[in-house]
Amino acid sequence: MSRTSRRDERLTELAALMEKQGVMRLRDAAAQLGVSEMTIRRDMAQRDLNGGDLARSDSDVLKGLNCLGGYIFSAQDNNGHSDYSLDHESDCHAGAKAQACAEAAAMIEEHDTIFIDCGTTTPHLARLVPENKSVTVVCYSLNVAEILSSREDVRLIVLGGLFHRSAASFSGEEGIETLKKIIINKAFISAGGVHDEHGVTCSHFHEIPVKQMAIARAMDSYLVVDGSKFGKVRSAPFAQIMQFRRIFSH
Repeated sequence: MSRTSRRDERLTELAALMEKQGVMRLRDAAAQLGVSEMTIRRDMAQRDLNGGDLARSDSDVLKGLNCLGGYIFSAQDNNGHSDYSLDHESDCHAGAKAQACAEAAAMIEEHDTIFIDCGTTTPHLARLVPENKSVTVVCYSLNVAEILSSREDVRLIVLGGLFHRSAASFSGEEGIETLKKIIINKAFISAGGVHDEHGVTCSHFHEIPVKQMAIARAMDSYLVVDGSKFGKVRSAPFAQIMQFRRIFSH
């Protein structure tokens, strides 16, 4: 059997596994297919060149798959619903978000280990991480990871787990355990609501353990939000305002 034919066979088997399970650890998929994790990564990288040889249903499944943080997941998978729309929020108050992040980025120092939260504000911060300062960035969102993945001067740690398409973020015990082993100089946290009485809230309950652990492991935590978030309360509370050293907002 040719190398191409064997690769197509593995991709077909992977498509069948993903149809059944939705999300898989990369190592589990490798074990079931009897190959290395690197082989699966290489097969997925070649899928667009070879997808035409697969059954149409298998090709459609594979085109929607991504591999990040040690997991294979469907980019089209929507794990639940909330009052939050990533696409809608990305277009709202973009200028204010960028200004708040510009001020927050000025806090990043050489050799810092920083945590960048998920959401539509923090990608602005990811783009503003200072160059050539040997910064380590810990994140758990796909949009932040994509921005920083090409930066050779940034050491990137992505907390994997179950992918939540509605927030483009991951959740899981492995990510929490990884955070427990890291000392963070500065945690930059986003929020959907900031309220004097009800504290700091977000729209997704799966984000609470990650946000709280990042705050617990950080020497200093900063809240980065646009001005529209003040006075609002979302469904998932995760912190009190007093836990943050400073709020960056416009």
